[in-house]
Amino acid sequence: MKEESKVVNAFTTTSKNGQATPTLPYSEVQEDKNPRPLIRIIDAITIIVGIVVGAGIFRTPSIVAANTGSPELFLSVWLLGGLVSLIGALCYAELSTTFPNTGGDYHFLMRAFGKRFAFLFAWARLSIIQTGSIALLAYIIGDYLSQLYPIGSYSSAIFAALVVTTLTLINILGVNFGTGMQKLLFAFEFIGILCVIVVGFFISPSPTALSALPVTSLDNSSAIGLAMVFVLLTFGGWNEAGYISAELKAGSRKMVQVLVISILAITAIYLLINWAFLHALGIERIAASEAVGIDLMRVTLGEPGVLLIGVIVAMAALTSINATIFTGARTNYALGRDFEVFGRLGKWNSKTSSPVNALILQGMIALALIVLGALTRDGFQSMVDFTAPVFWFFFLATGVALFVLRAKEPGVVRPFSVPFYPVTPLIFCGSCAYLLYSSLAYTGIGALVGVAVLLLGMLFFFTVR
Repeated sequence: MKEESKVVNAFTTTSKNGQATPTLPYSEVQEDKNPRPLIRIIDAITIIVGIVVGAGIFRTPSIVAANTGSPELFLSVWLLGGLVSLIGALCYAELSTTFPNTGGDYHFLMRAFGKRFAFLFAWARLSIIQTGSIALLAYIIGDYLSQLYPIGSYSSAIFAALVVTTLTLINILGVNFGTGMQKLLFAFEFIGILCVIVVGFFISPSPTALSALPVTSLDNSSAIGLAMVFVLLTFGGWNEAGYISAELKAGSRKMVQVLVISILAITAIYLLINWAFLHALGIERIAASEAVGIDLMRVTLGEPGVLLIGVIVAMAALTSINATIFTGARTNYALGRDFEVFGRLGKWNSKTSSPVNALILQGMIALALIVLGALTRDGFQSMVDFTAPVFWFFFLATGVALFVLRAKEPGVVRPFSVPFYPVTPLIFCGSCAYLLYSSLAYTGIGALVGVAVLLLGMLFFFTVR
């Protein structure tokens, strides 16, 4: 009876005449500490597509072309990358609809493997994965702006820091500002990519400019595995959907629709833009190119085209950075909500509907990584090496979590179940395991630094409770 009384008192008050009257539920009273469902389906799609379709599509086609050797195989691996990503998205759709939570992967890993492993993931995301991704994307913009407006030896790092600071402040202003900025940037990016596709298909290259481009002789033996590493890296980022599942206005069940539409749109964009590169340049020139987008615009539109592609690449990187900042802070919020030592990160601002403290700390760490990249004199490559192995390790762990949660919580209602279980998640886990191996085998000392920071998180957990 005492427990029953507590429940009644939590939801009622007693009036002067002794009758119980309803009051606000606990969740509403604590509204300032919890996220509200304000994100629309179109917002979620633009966030996911904006994260994935970044500047990488203008950097990786040449590597993929060099390791495939034929136009047919070149396009086929991009299609295969979309298929593998769709399989992974179906796995995430089951987790996101069954366990919707602002913590995303963090929440899934906690339910599957416990607090220690979840803490390690949140630590990695705060110090390596998300902040490293923000820094490397900012360096893409910084490298371009430093070519146009050099302001000294560290101009690239300075521009990168300004980008991170500005976008973090915009997201601090609230969810409406963050998603509004994302839709604006995505619109500019989409127009830019559409321009590249139209130019590649419908404007004939100048024979003189085309003949000036380097051509490489391709070996008949192709390295499909290495090509897929770069293709799947270019597709990376769609898993961020898990971090906004609890804030989806239409309900977490719509995450299936959001993920499938996003992956199909991304695959279509990648196939069209690579087909445009093939149509204008040919496989041999793509493989020999160091900047395939610049080469395409130079042989079709001349130097004005080179300036245009620079703006397009900057827009693509800005779109990805803004979306990464938006979703990254959600994990930091979950970390503060569950661990007292990080309690300040678990504060949710009801006025802006954003985790302000989590955004501030995330921005500060990203700025510190930008400084670190500036000291190495190769910021972008350093950040890739730093983040890749840790990212794929936890991606694999999330795939395994699907199997664990099926076994641990069989009675939980699953609004969506991944089709062809267990084959589908096994394919996803196999892909992640291969990319984890590749990221350790092909990266430099930066990968070891990332692993060392991860181990530092383990030490921190056992030292400070």
